[in-house]
Amino acid sequence: FEFNKAAVALLMSTGLWVTYADFFSQTGADGTVLSQLSEQLAEVSDICFFLLAASTIVEVVDSHQGFKVVTNQINTNSKKELFWTIGFLTFFLSAILNNLTVTIVMCSLLKKLIPREQDRKLFGAMVVVAANAGGVWTPIGDVTTTMLWINNQLSTVPTVLELFVPSFVCLVGSLFFLVRQVEEDDDAAEAPTEKSPLAPRGTLVFWSGIACLLAVPVFADLTGLPPYLAMLTGLGAMWTLTDILHLGEEGDSAMKVPAALSKLDTAGIFFFFGVFFFFWVFFFFFFFFFGVF
Repeated sequence: FEFNKAAVALLMSTGLWVTYADFFSQTGADGTVLSQLSEQLAEVSDICFFLLAASTIVEVVDSHQGFKVVTNQINTNSKKELFWTIGFLTFFLSAILNNLTVTIVMCSLLKKLIPREQDRKLFGAMVVVAANAGGVWTPIGDVTTTMLWINNQLSTVPTVLELFVPSFVCLVGSLFFLVRQVEEDDDAAEAPTEKSPLAPRGTLVFWSGIACLLAVPVFADLTGLPPYLAMLTGLGAMWTLTDILHLGEEGDSAMKVPAALSKLDTAGIFFFFGVFFFFWVFFFFFFFFFGVF
């Protein structure tokens, strides 16, 4: 038996806010607490709505087997060549999508391409390294950079220009070290290489999803509006597209946005919400007792 981390995070954050509000109520500063609560709720909600919309878009693409547009292009019988191919593919996909999502997708692919479990562990380690390296150099590739971007702590173009080279060097250096542990044998040649069929209109959904994600920084820079609004706009576009594509079709409800929403890691989003909310009020407590307020 274990407690869900989201439940613990929510109880910690709300409990600390109640304690903080009770302390201020004794000092006659209730308005200050409500003002701080509203401000922090707005900032944390920005991040959560961004993650919710982005995760839904990726889930819709996955439900149409859209990622097979890329993975079906992998065709090699050399383990070392496959190692480098998956590494670079993971690196660039993580920059566009999300490093955690790409890690899950690529590890699922490895089960089909790499028969031996020991080899899959090495390839899996490479995928984690490549996904983290790729998620750093764009604002939407990692939760941390996304948080900083939403809070106007970094901008899109300087982030890409200044972090791409270090991230790429990190990738190549890590892959060069790990690839020496890959032993060539006949397992890769014996693995099934036939291309998996896509769901109907999977290619269209894939490229539409990629376009929506790539348009987020452009939308935010051109309009000056928060990034989460751009991501919600992309979700609305994908929602409309999939409704049109499956209009009048029976048995395709699993490919629509409502089905994707039911598959999301909602507990994970609540966990982020609770943690962010907890740290905000913790900092308020800390600064107050040290005489900053």
